[in-house]
Amino acid sequence: MRFLLLSIMMIAILVPSSYGEMYKWVDEKGTVHFTDDLSSIPEKYRQDAETRKPAKETSTPKPQEVPKSSLPPKGSEPEGITVELARKGDLLFTEVVLNGSIRKYFIVDTGASFTLINRVTAKELGIRDDENTPYIRAASVSGIISVPLVTLGSVRVGDAEVENVETVIYPMAASGDGLLGNSFLNKFKVVIDANHGKMTLYPMKGIPSPEFPGGYSKDYWVGQFRFYHRNLEELKRQRAKVESQGATGELTRINNAIRYFENQLSEVERKASFAGVPRNWRQ
Repeated sequence: MRFLLLSIMMIAILVPSSYGEMYKWVDEKGTVHFTDDLSSIPEKYRQDAETRKPAKETSTPKPQEVPKSSLPPKGSEPEGITVELARKGDLLFTEVVLNGSIRKYFIVDTGASFTLINRVTAKELGIRDDENTPYIRAASVSGIISVPLVTLGSVRVGDAEVENVETVIYPMAASGDGLLGNSFLNKFKVVIDANHGKMTLYPMKGIPSPEFPGGYSKDYWVGQFRFYHRNLEELKRQRAKVESQGATGELTRINNAIRYFENQLSEVERKASFAGVPRNWRQ
């Protein structure tokens, strides 16, 4: 059942937790891959592979190491927000508040691209899934499926709150109401102390400066643009394939998703222009 929950792979891969060191690499098509075997990465990509540690391995109160380029300017880092974690087997859970009203316990996964909710929670929130809802492709144990992509008005964990959180509605197992992924967590530096059942969230936004336009680092801005560009590239490839097959219903959903990501990219571009983000950070 845990495999079902954590093996989902979105357009920007939803990464399962693992017991050992993981490596992340991107091929020439922009597809993100993860593996625990460095030798399995093609040699031409091996030098640029990134090392990742799963959340559950961060088991001491010592803060995790974060690249200097991704931290706010010295002296500007806000105070961390600490919340309680509960363990169930190998999974860590925390309480979340959705849209300021619905309380749920979500699995914490720092490797997941999106936050996930199940259909029961979507119904409680009054979320409608119709022909205008953008869909993205996901891989599950039963094969490739299309899943709705929605935007939650807010997600709050303790005193840490993020508005307009991209969320996937996915048929999750009974072990969890949802999953807290990077559409929420990437707004913070996350430190997990599994031994003491604590997670501390340090807001990534610091004091705006030339090195940190809008208060965010180069890594943050580059990641935002890369996420939307790659999603759009993949969706357009899917559209070409579906058009050749004449699948009208699927084509409508893909076009809706393309419009959604184009609008999101335009909004990020607007914010970046206002903040003075260099053009070469927006590729």
